[in-house]
Amino acid sequence: QVQLEESGGGLVQAGASLRLSCAASGRTFSISAMGWFRQAPGKEREFVAAIRWFDGSTTYADSVKGRFTISGDSAKNTVFLQMNSLKPEDTAVYYCAANLGSGFGLGYAPGYAYWGQGTQVTVSS
Repeated sequence: QVQLEESGGGLVQAGASLRLSCAASGRTFSISAMGWFRQAPGKEREFVAAIRWFDGSTTYADSVKGRFTISGDSAKNTVFLQMNSLKPEDTAVYYCAANLGSGFGLGYAPGYAYWGQGTQVTVSS
């Protein structure tokens, strides 16, 4: 089992920045990648960003490229999401997720085996 705990959400104005953190515990040696997803009210959960532990390579959704940066420390089992130039449409519950090497693309939510409880990000206009 892997446990994930997010922190860092909050209420900000458009144009501001937030940094989300996610700490993994338990059988963390099984993690091959970490990702961030988000879900807005009435919408499906969508991919935001992911990082592969073995080489640190990253991938992003088009909607956040150039504004969000994912980083992490595999030794400390921690992943971060730096969010800059926030927009009202970024408002959502943000979830951290752990991928155990499912073979699916990192943007595919069912490929992640473990999920955090989520942290709310609200961006006012």
